[in-house]
Amino acid sequence: MSQITNGLTSMQQILDSMELSVKLRNQARAERRAEEAEIAKRDFQRKLMLAANSKLKLDGMVSGIKGTEDAVQRDQLMAMIMAGF
Repeated sequence: MSQITNGLTSMQQILDSMELSVKLRNQARAERRAEEAEIAKRDFQRKLMLAANSKLKLDGMVSGIKGTEDAVQRDQLMAMIMAGF
């Protein structure tokens, strides 16, 4: 009877060990997925900031061009007024 009990105890220890191993592996996978998600989130936020910065630069360039066009039109109008048209 003692050998059967020892055998069952050994089997239970093996099963417990296997169960713990599976739990640890699943936990490690979950942590790895969480880290990958955090990296992807930071990368997306960085790209979003770069896009916003590019848009601000483009808006500034458009504003500068518009201002230059307005100045040219004003100068042309003033020249026409001064010339008597």
